[in-house]
Amino acid sequence: MHSHPMIGLIRNRRSHRNGGDSGLSDASLASAPNIIMRSPDKRSELAGVLEHFASQRVDYIAIDGGDGTVRDVLTCGAGVFGENWPALIVLPNGKTNALAHDLGIPKGWTLEQAMAALRDGRTTSRRPLVVTQRDKEDARIAGFVLGGGAFTAAIGLGQNAHRLGAFNAAVVGLTTVWSALQALLGRSDNPWRRGTAMRVRDAQGHDLPHLGGTPLDERYLLFASTLRTFPAGLRPFGNQEGDLRLAVMDNASRALLLRLPLMFMSGTGQTLRRLGFQVVGAERIDLDIGARFILDGEAFPAGSYRLEPGSNLRFVVP
Repeated sequence: MHSHPMIGLIRNRRSHRNGGDSGLSDASLASAPNIIMRSPDKRSELAGVLEHFASQRVDYIAIDGGDGTVRDVLTCGAGVFGENWPALIVLPNGKTNALAHDLGIPKGWTLEQAMAALRDGRTTSRRPLVVTQRDKEDARIAGFVLGGGAFTAAIGLGQNAHRLGAFNAAVVGLTTVWSALQALLGRSDNPWRRGTAMRVRDAQGHDLPHLGGTPLDERYLLFASTLRTFPAGLRPFGNQEGDLRLAVMDNASRALLLRLPLMFMSGTGQTLRRLGFQVVGAERIDLDIGARFILDGEAFPAGSYRLEPGSNLRFVVP
């Protein structure tokens, strides 16, 4: 390490709260000898920024933005740092900050506060969710929250809520309630009640059991994450163990939809499983999906993918 830890700071100027200064003025950031600040305008510029950080042997990388910014940094930096990432600092200034919530980082946490925490050696570790295109091993993305099926439509609704001024836990509550009402009150041909072509298999090639209510090659909703806690007190995985956990709704029956609060708050139970909801832990999932899926707020194309936990990353925490 340097005598004064070297910090590479990536600031997403388009992030929701980034009219501010991350706790330090731009002038002081520019003059601080141990801070290298970059504000790339395009995702394609990130790899070059991270290569520069690596050449300068930064001790920490600070990411000023939301979950999508973290996803882009981890994805673009995989070829630069491999399994030897510097410790990461998350400054949660995006529309959604599920990772920061899981790490216990409060809204408005500043770089100055993070620097105080790193002086005290306060860190924890998380493994990102790595999504690899199975027929193209070098096509991979890394994030923390993935969803498909009805989840994709709900995220679209959440983006509309962002435009109306709702963020973080408010978005989770709003999209959950509205999506449930659409599915619960709609007819069987309502788009909110349709399944999505999807095949889910474990590392041994065994299909996840289908619990009925839709054709065997369809599922209603899929949610996967390596996070441990979620905004709004949600516990969709219950007490399921494993770095990678998966929750699947096989149908949109009214009996199951009426139990959404139970699903979101406990995630498990024989009644829920009998009706079509299951939770599993895995070290690898092969996912074939016939529609777009969402990773940390952004849509990615249908296809055949491998989901698995990535390497342990260290994060500075309060």
